[in-house]
Amino acid sequence: MLLTIDIGNTQIVFGVFDRHILRSSWRLATDHTKTADEYGIVFSSLIRESGIPDSAIQGTIVSSVVPPLTPTIESMVETFFHHSPLIVSSDFPFGLTLEYANPQEIGTDRLVNAAAAFARYRTNLIIVDFGTATTLCTVTKDGRYLGGVIAPGVKSAADALHSHTAKLPNVELARPKSVIGSDTASSIQSGLMFGYAGLVDELVTRIEQEIGYSTKVVATGGLAPILAPISRTIQEIQPSLTLEGLELLYRRQTGQDTPPL
Repeated sequence: MLLTIDIGNTQIVFGVFDRHILRSSWRLATDHTKTADEYGIVFSSLIRESGIPDSAIQGTIVSSVVPPLTPTIESMVETFFHHSPLIVSSDFPFGLTLEYANPQEIGTDRLVNAAAAFARYRTNLIIVDFGTATTLCTVTKDGRYLGGVIAPGVKSAADALHSHTAKLPNVELARPKSVIGSDTASSIQSGLMFGYAGLVDELVTRIEQEIGYSTKVVATGGLAPILAPISRTIQEIQPSLTLEGLELLYRRQTGQDTPPL
């Protein structure tokens, strides 16, 4: 079985694949203060509670946008699962032509998502990831990664609104009943939820105008199930896209799969 780990600024998402099937997945808050042993206890306990023994984990692949935490997770895998993980870099076989001034600047999570979406759909794509940042990545049907957009994430915006104002509260990130809020909490929810759906729709429209053709728009990330139904342009939700991309890249990197030309 394969352990796939996506280290984000807000959450660590990980899952276990049996062949190509995602058996179980989990989300943890990213915590820079945790040691490799502390992370190992949590990972091992959750995996074993799902009926999978530690010994069944024969390989691990990690994508990280938090460089200081990468060695901690690497050490955790070596100690608790007894092998060295693969760490995704811009040199991996994504099956894409990276038309980016400096590919090393692209977050590996964005490249993993793009690789997974292109392998699945083989068409012109915009991949929207609702994470700590809201990102849009553009991929052509012939596998060219054109680049995209990075905006503050919904939770980042909510936290900034709360921390930089004297009276505005932190609110649940949920869709309000109406656009016009009847109290402060629902007014903030409206601005966040409908505002970010509108942001995505406007960016998708402008990207399609710029490239000159329509695209399939796919959403992933923790808030995708809430925001995608509000959006007019998002056509499909793939909540496990990053983990599926990691499983795909592991097969390619270890010679178990042939990357597309």
